[in-house]
Amino acid sequence: MDVVIDVESDGPCPHQYSMISLGAVVCDDDGKFDQTFKALFSPISNIWIPEALAISSITREQHQEYPSYIDSTWKFYDWLIDLKKKYNSLTMWSDNPAYDWQWVNYYLHTYCKRNPLGFSARRIGDLYCGVKGDLKAKWKYLRDTNHTHDPVDDAKGNAEALFKIKRMIEVEKWQ
Repeated sequence: MDVVIDVESDGPCPHQYSMISLGAVVCDDDGKFDQTFKALFSPISNIWIPEALAISSITREQHQEYPSYIDSTWKFYDWLIDLKKKYNSLTMWSDNPAYDWQWVNYYLHTYCKRNPLGFSARRIGDLYCGVKGDLKAKWKYLRDTNHTHDPVDDAKGNAEALFKIKRMIEVEKWQ
């Protein structure tokens, strides 16, 4: 099953910086996007970039009050395991998996000792470029949900785009 994930953080990389929030949306064949997950994470590090926090519209003090990063990671892990039991396999999709996957992988391996999503992820934009046969094709217009930097909103918008791209592929198969 396709799981679209978005991460917000207070810096460019895990361990040195901290995840702020994570949103995930299942992109199945019905196009409802009603299976969602959201978690907030307290900091794992004493360093942060104020401009990165500002993207999420929070202060360092607010971030420090977020739920335990360990508890939030385990809740995400459990959600993924439940999905895996239901669907058998999971594929992570993202606007930018080079960024989002590194956070997901680091937190899951560090605090849960396992990443149920495996060792790879797929980029929505690359799929769209392949469908269009254009390495510079723009896809973000396919989102219906506004990109707000709330991770569930962002993941949902990306899931909507992925769903539409998958439909384009289905139509192409039958032509």
